[in-house]
Amino acid sequence: MGRAKLNAFALVGVLLPLVCVAQRTPSISYITQEQIKDIGGTVELECSVQYAKEYSVHWIKTGRDRSDVVFLSTGSALVLKDSRFSLRYDPSSSSYILQVKDIQETDAGIYQCQVVLSVTNKITADVELQVRRPPIISDNSTQSLVVSEGQSVQMECYASGYPPPQITWRRENNAILPTGGAIYTGNVMKINSVQKEDRGTYYCVADNGVSKGDRRNINLEVEFSPVISVPRPRLGQALQYDMDLECHVEAYPSPAIVWVKDDVQLSNNQHYGISLFATADEFTDTTLRVITIEKRQYGEYYCRAINKLGQAEAKVELFETVIPVCPPACGQSYYGGDASAVSVSSFLLVVTALATLF
Repeated sequence: MGRAKLNAFALVGVLLPLVCVAQRTPSISYITQEQIKDIGGTVELECSVQYAKEYSVHWIKTGRDRSDVVFLSTGSALVLKDSRFSLRYDPSSSSYILQVKDIQETDAGIYQCQVVLSVTNKITADVELQVRRPPIISDNSTQSLVVSEGQSVQMECYASGYPPPQITWRRENNAILPTGGAIYTGNVMKINSVQKEDRGTYYCVADNGVSKGDRRNINLEVEFSPVISVPRPRLGQALQYDMDLECHVEAYPSPAIVWVKDDVQLSNNQHYGISLFATADEFTDTTLRVITIEKRQYGEYYCRAINKLGQAEAKVELFETVIPVCPPACGQSYYGGDASAVSVSSFLLVVTALATLF
């Protein structure tokens, strides 16, 4: 073999390793795994590259939807002017280590390590930083509801936060929920046929173990037709004395309430006094005072209530007695129609004395 050929083989032997080295493609050999940190903590994100000495290496930050791109570093230099961020380069492992101190909620996102090969080509690796955030119930959750009895209704509750919060439902005073039990879990609680007993305050509670969670009060109003109860259906009183007839009305919305006798609606005058007292949005007490009772005022009285969902009535019977009933015939009420005044207490003493004689 000639000297020229030997020199050629020797040259190839020298150049071939150099060509192989030059042809090696840069790569990212390591990227930190997903990080979950508390607000105020510190995180380090490491990106190790190989065969990238001749190329630009960057850290960038984006949102999950790859929007709002922020360039953080190029090479070993930090470009973001934020004292919480720092960058160091470890030549022994060819690693670019990005540190974030005093982590804020806005630091959550995708951190991407890039090796730029050309204008249209780059090698990337991602690491996601999740920041633990306390739950916040969102504005698109139910705030209050007004429904009619028998209708279906659903209450919705959604919350942001990390880890994703769990939603539970409770009632005021830990009352039993329409779904059964004292607690219901889920974003949506549905009542297939709402009843008036279901009205009240419901609590939507969002909890993810961070801070004390969040709570929203949801007021459920149930519209229903009147329901009337009468504490004393039959009442007796003596002539010329007063007597109170009572009805308890439960309805929502508030009903119109009237008293009727012999198909005639009664009003306030010298013979009758009507009072209404609302004890709550759904409860109204009404009293009809029959004043200085005359013979014609004995009989059946009807308490009637009506709202947009329906109506109801209840009967109260007033009958005659010899001895006045107290109350309301108490104190200086007068017995008989003449001018001589005799108190009820004196009258009762006379009746008792006469009874002992016979």
